Amino acid sequence: MQTAIDLNSDLGEGFGPWTMGDDEAILAVVTSANVACGGHAGDPGTMVETLTLARERGVVTGAHPGFADREGFGRRLIPLTVDEVEQLVATQVGALMGAAALAGAMIRYVKPHGALGNWAADDRSIANAIVRATRAVSPRLAILAISGTELEMAGREAGLSVFSEVFADRGYLATGRLVPRQREGAMIHDPGVAAQRLVEFLSTGLMPTIEGDPIKLEAHSICVHGDSSGALFMAGHIRSALESAGISVRPFLQFSERPSGG
Repeated sequence: MQTAIDLNSDLGEGFGPWTMGDDEAILAVVTSANVACGGHAGDPGTMVETLTLARERGVVTGAHPGFADREGFGRRLIPLTVDEVEQLVATQVGALMGAAALAGAMIRYVKPHGALGNWAADDRSIANAIVRATRAVSPRLAILAISGTELEMAGREAGLSVFSEVFADRGYLATGRLVPRQREGAMIHDPGVAAQRLVEFLSTGLMPTIEGDPIKLEAHSICVHGDSSGALFMAGHIRSALESAGISVRPFLQFSERPSGG
C-alpha cells in the first residue's frame, strides 16, 4: 500500500467581485493549491489573496495556467500555435510568481489547467512547449501532470522534477484519460464512492475505468476540484478516509524522495 499522498485543489478561480468555491475552507483540508494565473480565471487581487491564505495555512502553492478563456473557464480547446502556448504559460506563471513575492509565498510547481492540460496529455509538442516555458521561468519549478501522459515524459526528458496526479471526482477511460465531461460517468458525486475508490487504488495501483478492466497508474497527488458542487465535503471526507486507512496526507514536494526527473 502507498503510505503517503498529497491532496491538491484548483483555487483562486474567481476574479473581481465574482468568487468560485470556498477557498479558505478548502485550504484547511488540502496540502497543495493550484492557483489560477489570470487566464481561465484569477486577477492580481485574487492571486495575492489566495497565495496569502495558502502561506498562512502551510499549503504548498503551484501555478495553474490555462487558456485565456474566462467564458469557457479554460475548458474549451483554443487552437494556439506551439509558440503561443509557450508564451501563454511563461507569462501566466511569471505573473503568479510576482503575486507570490507580494504575498510572501513561493511557487513550487506548474500544473496546466483544463483543456490545456488535456491537450498536453496527448500532444507531445504542446507538452514540450509547457515544459520549455516552465524551465524558462525557473528550472527549479516542478511539473504536476496527469498520470500516464506526454507531459510527464516531456518533463522527465527536460530534467525537471515530475509528479503525477489522479482525480478524486472524475471517471477514467481505458486509455488512462479522463472521461469527457459531456459523457456519462465523467463525474463522481458520491464522496463515499470516491474515497473508497482512492483507498483501493492506493492499495493496488489500479484505477477503475468505465470501460472494463482497471488500469495501472502512478500518483503522488490526488486532485479534488474546488469548483464542483459539494467540493468541501468531498475533500474532507476523502482526507478522513485516507487517514483512517493509514495513509498520510502531506505535500507531494515533501514526502516523495524519488520524483521522476531532475
